[in-house]
Amino acid sequence: MKKKRLCQSFFKRPWRKILVIMKLFFLLTCCFTLSLSANSLAQQERVSLKMKNVGVEKLFDEVQRQTKLYFLFNIEQVKPLGKISLDVNNETVESVLMSVFKDSGLTYVFNGNMIVVRPRDAQEDKEIKKIVITGKVSDTKKQPLPGVTVQMKGVAIGTATGHDGKYSLTIPGAPEKFTLVYSFVGMVTQEITYAGKDTINVVMKEDVETLEDVVVTGYMNIRNSSFTGNAVTVKKEDLLKVSKTNVIKALQAFDPSFRIKENNRWGSDPNALPEVYIRGESGLGVRQLDADALSKSNLVDNPNLPTFIMDGFEVSVSKLYDMDPNRIESITILKDATATALYGSRAANGVVVIETIQPEKGKLKVSYSGDLNITTPDLSSYDLCNAKEKLQVEWESGRYKAYYPIDEQFSLEQYNAIEREIARGVNTYWLAKPLRTGVGHKHSLYLEGGDDYLRYGVDLSYNKVAGVMKESSRENVAGAITLSYRYNKMIFRNVLSVAFNRADDSPYGSFSEYTKLNPYWSPKDENGNLKRVLGTFQRSYWQTASVYYNPLYNATLGTKNFSKYTEITNNFYMEWQMHKDLKFIGRFGYTQKQDSREDFYPGNHTKFADWTGDNYFKRGSYYIKDGTSKTLKLDATLNYSKQWDKHLLFANLNWNLQQDSYDYHGMEAWGFLNDKVDHVAFAKQYAENGSPSGDETTTREIGLVGAINYSYDNRYLADLSYRLSGSSVYGSDNRWGGFWSAGIGWNMHYESFMSGQEWLKQLKLRASVGYTGSQNFNPYQAMATYKYFTNAEYDNIVGAYLMGMANDKLKWQRTQDINIGVDAQFFGSLTFRFDYYVSNTDNLLVDFDLSGSTGFNTFKENLGEVQNKGFDATLNWRVYNNTEKDAYFTIFGSVSHNKNKIVKISDALTHSNEAQNDDDVNPSKPFTRFEEGQSTSAIWAVRSLGIDPETGDELFLNRKGEKTYEWNINDQVVCGESNPKFQGNFGFNTEYMGFSLNCSFSYKVGGDYYNQTLVDRVENVDIQYNLDRRVFSGTWKNPGDVTFFKRITETPTTTRPTDRFVERQNELSLASLNLGYDFKHLNISKFAERLKLAFYMTDVFRVSSVKTERGLEYPFARTFSFSLQATF
Repeated sequence: MKKKRLCQSFFKRPWRKILVIMKLFFLLTCCFTLSLSANSLAQQERVSLKMKNVGVEKLFDEVQRQTKLYFLFNIEQVKPLGKISLDVNNETVESVLMSVFKDSGLTYVFNGNMIVVRPRDAQEDKEIKKIVITGKVSDTKKQPLPGVTVQMKGVAIGTATGHDGKYSLTIPGAPEKFTLVYSFVGMVTQEITYAGKDTINVVMKEDVETLEDVVVTGYMNIRNSSFTGNAVTVKKEDLLKVSKTNVIKALQAFDPSFRIKENNRWGSDPNALPEVYIRGESGLGVRQLDADALSKSNLVDNPNLPTFIMDGFEVSVSKLYDMDPNRIESITILKDATATALYGSRAANGVVVIETIQPEKGKLKVSYSGDLNITTPDLSSYDLCNAKEKLQVEWESGRYKAYYPIDEQFSLEQYNAIEREIARGVNTYWLAKPLRTGVGHKHSLYLEGGDDYLRYGVDLSYNKVAGVMKESSRENVAGAITLSYRYNKMIFRNVLSVAFNRADDSPYGSFSEYTKLNPYWSPKDENGNLKRVLGTFQRSYWQTASVYYNPLYNATLGTKNFSKYTEITNNFYMEWQMHKDLKFIGRFGYTQKQDSREDFYPGNHTKFADWTGDNYFKRGSYYIKDGTSKTLKLDATLNYSKQWDKHLLFANLNWNLQQDSYDYHGMEAWGFLNDKVDHVAFAKQYAENGSPSGDETTTREIGLVGAINYSYDNRYLADLSYRLSGSSVYGSDNRWGGFWSAGIGWNMHYESFMSGQEWLKQLKLRASVGYTGSQNFNPYQAMATYKYFTNAEYDNIVGAYLMGMANDKLKWQRTQDINIGVDAQFFGSLTFRFDYYVSNTDNLLVDFDLSGSTGFNTFKENLGEVQNKGFDATLNWRVYNNTEKDAYFTIFGSVSHNKNKIVKISDALTHSNEAQNDDDVNPSKPFTRFEEGQSTSAIWAVRSLGIDPETGDELFLNRKGEKTYEWNINDQVVCGESNPKFQGNFGFNTEYMGFSLNCSFSYKVGGDYYNQTLVDRVENVDIQYNLDRRVFSGTWKNPGDVTFFKRITETPTTTRPTDRFVERQNELSLASLNLGYDFKHLNISKFAERLKLAFYMTDVFRVSSVKTERGLEYPFARTFSFSLQATF
């Protein structure tokens, strides 16, 4: 048996060796054949060329463009070829090269798709030398950089780093010396000369000037060079050049289409939230900020408000308003459909994406920022009469004249008493009484550190904003803890943040109470005590006197007017690099906010001065309200990125779920006779006919998003996205909505016919179209809601009644955005961006007014179409740049134009207009009307021919063009457009050896303004109160007077809307000024890593063609800030 096995083994071994050798030979033969086949196919590639007197590099570029071939050559070696001319059609590459290199000292070798150009020598047939270079690319924080392009300079040979930052590059036929180029978006490109070492590790630094090359959409980060959408990115450094106190206001300096609606009512009240819109207003029936203080900071249900996203989670305007700017890494404004369609139903008004700073690796680092803010009132828009002038106006108006001599004598005695007060020096400037110079301060502290696996960040901030109305303030205390952990290919991050806010309104009341007080009244008596009653006026001894109270007195009573909230947010984030091309991102966020509002007025408050008799013991009121809002969001995202040959693909698939709920209750109590008792428990009763109030709302939304960004050879670009959204807000028949976008782009500067143009660094054309939606309204408006009868019952059974009419057909409001844009850069220092857009909004969600017979006031309906179209452009020119001296000078400018038009309205809105045309409707200011072809911001009034010199009455033109003295509401036409034709910003930034100066102006040109000040404070003035000085000039007194204003009489007149008060508004203001010094050029490393001092001014000055009173309930103000930044 053993011999047999040995024999078998002996005969098997040689045959196995032979079989192995045959297999190897077969494989080598196949490889050689395939290699020959590949080279043969490459040689047979065909091209069509028509060139005259061009360099050989131009030839190589054109061959590479028409084929999949690329060249490896030494620039110095091909220079002797000089200029060449070719005119071939569908010729093989082989024959073209033969003719080019004929009679030259160069030859070429095909190696697959690569053509190696080298000198002719005796070793032409020698195997081409190959070099393999490996290494790792990381940032200054020693973190690996995936996706870095590593390329041999001048040759299309390259690779990219993996998720761990490592790379391997094979270079066949490599010369002795060559250069490698390392490039990555947002990093400074590096060039390293090969010196014989096959391992090259590179550390890349941030390029501050090109960080905007990444567009952060909130779902994925896309290279700006391949993105076809319209997005503007603002970095932290640029934001802090404009303002360190108000993030939202600072954004206006960077994008002309991002605007804050001037709030002429609440001025610079620190507790009034700004109304923001992007590219005009597309909604009808905007809920203006209510007149009372309870809702001046309530922007819920505003149909023009953009969506704010912070680190992937939606946040409120108040969150950004109270946020510390030092926590912000970047802000991206998404404007067109390609950029915003990812957010579907929340994106019709644009999206603002905020990215916060993340902890850096290293030893514990402490950063501190402190600000001292000084706020001063701006009363330049007020020009009121002094005591002597005011008394003169009263005399001329006939206030002290009477029909009966005894009554006139009675009035003259009052006149004489006032004249004596003026003679002894009484001339009170009431506007200054409730005001102050506010001094606030702000502090932020940030601690960070960690290693490659675990990082931490702790943020603490305190901000006290002191308003210019005495004792008005906004105080915010916030803190956040960030923990980030890396495990293999996974990253886990959790951010827990807490914010405490308290907003105090001034106990001195409304500023409008002081602007109307007469200057001949003294606030204090002869003993220096505050008066409760400033004065009285009585037409005759038998009439009841008018009593005028002192608002300063109310501030001494211990009133309370404040709101506060506590917000806790926990956001969890995980990232898993499943494959070098595939990444999974998961987010889970929870926010809970508890808010409350309290308003207390003691019984001795002047608002209860007339409460006598049975109402005497009901004086004093206490309003209290508290609520809780909760937001829960969950989303999962897959990001895929792939680069092959000349193709680059980014793909995104996202699923998200969100629930928002709000629950509040409140009540108002009466009866606080003791001013020292300021607790609601001491109330005598509920408000008359009042009862506790409350409400609850819950909305849910689910969405599925898909997006693709593709580029070919970084020349031809495309973006596609689709979002399917379902929302509980809409009617049961229309819960789901689909939103999509498509965009294309062309990087012309990469084309061969544009190469070699040193003056042109970028020329990119973009176009996009798509649909987005909006759902900013009451979440229960589409369904029937009921409420129990609380004051009636029958047989111990409580009934219910319908609170609102249901609309099962209520649909998504949709906006179609069309955008065409161009990005260009000239000479490497001049950047230009232009976008033209058309935005069509249909299925407009409008509160339609119902007849009282229905039992309801409004009904939510899809009623019309609105179009916004216009353009926005920005220009940035770095005039001077010297890196050695760390010096530069940059000027910038921007302009935007938006035209709004109502395309279609329903019969329901037509009826709403007709209701205004009732003869019984006599407004004193223009109403908003909706008519097809007109703007939503048009000023409607009756045309005027001015004041008739003979009669002193106003002469009008009716719709037929006929003259008439009768004002008729049906004669109203469009007399102006309040939206400016052009608006934007301009300014400059400069720095030299650490010194910096930044200046930003804003302007508005070509708009119209209805000057209500001339109506209320001059022509229709109530003579018992103070008035504008313009009452002395241009008021009609006698027949023959050619004047602008009607006659001023003792009894207030009513001027109806007329184009006499429509004025052209052109405005220029110095919005911000910043002067700073950075100690980076001094040796301060022993004390601090960084130290910077700065001075800021906001709203420095304003020049306007319209003189009108601004800040009616709260004055406007300007702010001066001194800032210190230090890092240890």
